[in-house]
Amino acid sequence: MEEKDGVYFRRRALSEAGIAYSVSAVAPVILALIVGVIGALAAGAEYAKSDWYLFLSYLIPQLCFAAAALVYFRRSGVSPRRTYGGCKWYYFPLAVLLQFGLMFSLAQLNDVFIGFLEDHGYHSSGVQLPSLEGWNLLPALLIIALLPAVFEETLFRGILVKNMHGCEWGTAVTVLVSGAMFALFHGRPEQTLYQFVCGMCFALIAIRAGSILPSMAAHLCNNAAILALTASGYQTEGGWTMPFGWSVGLTVAAAVCLLGTMVYLILFDRRGAQKGGIKHGGSFFLGAAVGIAVCAVQWMVVLVTGFAGG
Repeated sequence: MEEKDGVYFRRRALSEAGIAYSVSAVAPVILALIVGVIGALAAGAEYAKSDWYLFLSYLIPQLCFAAAALVYFRRSGVSPRRTYGGCKWYYFPLAVLLQFGLMFSLAQLNDVFIGFLEDHGYHSSGVQLPSLEGWNLLPALLIIALLPAVFEETLFRGILVKNMHGCEWGTAVTVLVSGAMFALFHGRPEQTLYQFVCGMCFALIAIRAGSILPSMAAHLCNNAAILALTASGYQTEGGWTMPFGWSVGLTVAAAVCLLGTMVYLILFDRRGAQKGGIKHGGSFFLGAAVGIAVCAVQWMVVLVTGFAGG
């Protein structure tokens, strides 16, 4: 009886994880539409370029992630302590090295993919950031760096990955499916490959560590580094660029870090390793279906618009 109760509990938590994904996908779209209408009425056509709107556009998804996580913990009966548990100290430097490798080596390969798309008529809209001058950098670090590191990792690695793996999904299947859902969620075709690999890497280190804290640290370092470099004028119009020799050296060092950490996590660190397929997948995908559909539509709209705009 206890075993049956345990299976029921895990299956229910997996279903609630799928629902959390759907809520996190749908709620920001609805709130963004409402804020957009109010902004257009109050501030005119230029509202979308204003700093207050750009900050709000980054804040809204995080509030939705937080709300979805609270609902998940309440409905599933899972303790937040299980999600935010600690781990061995060395997973933190491993996660940072992994993110360093992703940011400065894999991103370079992704630029080649973006160039391929642009050669075939695709026009990337890029990422709009609020002004990072002066004190604006502080709220940017909070809203664009810290909050996503906490709440995105809570959703994708703390809720999705933990429940997939907890329901005896194979490690490889968990990593692949959660990585695909992470990439689809971000809705940027030109970044899909990069986000897919990032999602898989974060899922793997969360499984090995038995905690999402290392992936939180890596996520924070990534976002904060991007903001700091942008604020300094790196690769911006009229800003500075790294000398070619330094750039090559950085890329090589990052590639070594990425390959080294992945080899260690895949071949030498077997914590949490398990074989298997997708168990009780119907419960999860039924709950996540709306979110997957909304994300897929957004992804297709951005892709079509990108080629039409080119």
